[in-house]
Amino acid sequence: MTFRRIASFKTSSDFRAYLQQSNIALDFDDELITGADAPLALPYRLPNGFVVGNRFCVLPMEGWDGTPDGCPSELTFRRWQHFGASGAKLIWGGEAVAVRHDGRANPNQLTISEANLGALASLRAGLVAAHAQSFGDTRDLLIGLQLTHSGRFCRPNDKKRLEPRILYHHPVLDRKFGVPPDYPIMTDDEIKRLIDDFVIAAQRAQRAGFAFVDIKHCHSYLGHEFLSAVDRPGDYGGSFQNRTRFLREIVAGIRANVPGLEIGVRLSAFDFIAFRSGANGVGEPEPFDGARYRYAFGGDGTGVGIDLTEPKKFLDLLAADDIKMVCITGGSPYYNPHLMRPATFPPSDGYQPPEDPLVGVARMVNVTAELKKHRPDLMVVGSAQSYLQEFAPNVAQRVVRTGGADFAGLGRMMLAYPEMIADVLAGRPLQRKRICRTFSDCTTAPRNGMVSGCYPLDEFYKQRPEAKELDAFKHHGKG
Repeated sequence: MTFRRIASFKTSSDFRAYLQQSNIALDFDDELITGADAPLALPYRLPNGFVVGNRFCVLPMEGWDGTPDGCPSELTFRRWQHFGASGAKLIWGGEAVAVRHDGRANPNQLTISEANLGALASLRAGLVAAHAQSFGDTRDLLIGLQLTHSGRFCRPNDKKRLEPRILYHHPVLDRKFGVPPDYPIMTDDEIKRLIDDFVIAAQRAQRAGFAFVDIKHCHSYLGHEFLSAVDRPGDYGGSFQNRTRFLREIVAGIRANVPGLEIGVRLSAFDFIAFRSGANGVGEPEPFDGARYRYAFGGDGTGVGIDLTEPKKFLDLLAADDIKMVCITGGSPYYNPHLMRPATFPPSDGYQPPEDPLVGVARMVNVTAELKKHRPDLMVVGSAQSYLQEFAPNVAQRVVRTGGADFAGLGRMMLAYPEMIADVLAGRPLQRKRICRTFSDCTTAPRNGMVSGCYPLDEFYKQRPEAKELDAFKHHGKG
């Protein structure tokens, strides 16, 4: 299955014609507006009075490049300095940071222990300094920290060995990832202790200078798994009220113990059944026994469709708990990455796209717009736009201008070309040779134990020894 690459569209009319021919519901502005009144340059005022300087957001990404004890390395500092130099005025978490050791997604993930607090404060300070050097004013720069426990996908001690903490036995994911039927699930008491750890982590984040924390509820990590725990007994499963209790109790603890700290949530607003590599390597749904697939939050029961009834209830819950910031994404990088990370070239553990990746982008843009329409009072950040490459700014401007989201979030693009945001805002031509082409090396590398980075386009990573190791793996299946 082949699709036209974004780089092949030389004009906006060519791109628009392809979208119409392919029946892909994705709109964009032909011309970018520049100057102080440009939609992407407008400030955004939060309910607490803080003014964010523009409508670009850097999305959180793990680099697999922290130290074994969870501190940032020189590579982490370099990445965060690039975030600061990007020109974005909203940094959504910067990076997923584990609230305790057993919740790490890899042995080099950052953790927010007391011992690491000074290093995390320095990491934030380096981002601010880079922003000040490039743009001067940092008073309108909003920086948060994403707090996480990796749940089913914990690898705290060995890059190649899962040490899952699960909330229930999933009929598809257990089989796919080798979780035996007698594997223990987290008890309610263990969950209560983890809630305390999140609150302590939030206290530390505030002490390190972060303005908000993101209580991560996306991409199949533990917070997200709560939302699909329809079969779990006890206080944290079954009903919607119980499945959101984890978040509500963390929020209550932060409100009581960390006054003044804002809270956001990055949410997988929909999910599909897990996919696998099928005929000719093209992704296809995993087999499932049963009339309805009940384990996809925001799913319609088919395993491959969307019902936003519960995600809308979730946004209502956020508003009721005075949480005004939400970042919308979908699915999981572990079992259906085409939903949230559309790519022309899949990572080593992935599959060929089962649909035109532009369909995935359009799905994300349109779901986000529907959720924003439902709760216009919330500050909504969009995702999945790096795949659009040259046309990302045009779609972003259309989305923000028409109220489909308040901020355009960029992830992978920041690794190869962080200054893209500054170039767009200044009305400069894009540097085409630095635009992310979704080669997925930034995912293939960590999937195989190496640090993440843009090996094809970033000269710094091209010169690292991992570049040769990665090339050998891609060509010969080994390092």
